Amino acid sequence: MDLNMISLIVSTVALLIALGTFYFWNSDRKKPRASADSFSARPLQLQAYERLAMLAERLALPNLISRVNQSGLSAREMHMLLLESIKQEYDYNATQQIYVSPVAWKAVSNLRDQNMLIINQVASTIPAEGKGVDLNRQLIEFIMKDKRGELHSIVLEALNFEAKKLMR
Repeated sequence: MDLNMISLIVSTVALLIALGTFYFWNSDRKKPRASADSFSARPLQLQAYERLAMLAERLALPNLISRVNQSGLSAREMHMLLLESIKQEYDYNATQQIYVSPVAWKAVSNLRDQNMLIINQVASTIPAEGKGVDLNRQLIEFIMKDKRGELHSIVLEALNFEAKKLMR
């Protein structure tokens, strides 16, 4: 196993442990009730979870590939386009972290990091003269074979769980 593979496995395990800890830690906590005339951040928090769920969908590799796919690009150009798209999406939604739990934000950050790592790993296997369509095909094949391509589903479940807790 190379270092990238080990770091990917460790980050995925850490994310799962963090999500499990969060579920157990928050399942017994009681939320204090706000008075009727005080400001409620709940609508802002729910909107933040909604935006982060949309971000997780947009960062899902199949959705990302279909959205940024352009014919005629080299593998190197497509590689950079995919990474830049992930960075822009993440940066655009970075302010939402103030409304969500640290665990939820960490899950979204791990999704970004893992997808960038997968793209980098697959891109490193494409020859220098490869085409962007070759990179996209290899990424789709990787996603279909490896469960790490499904991290966005785990992140969506965590965001959904937290949003539903706010609605109680």
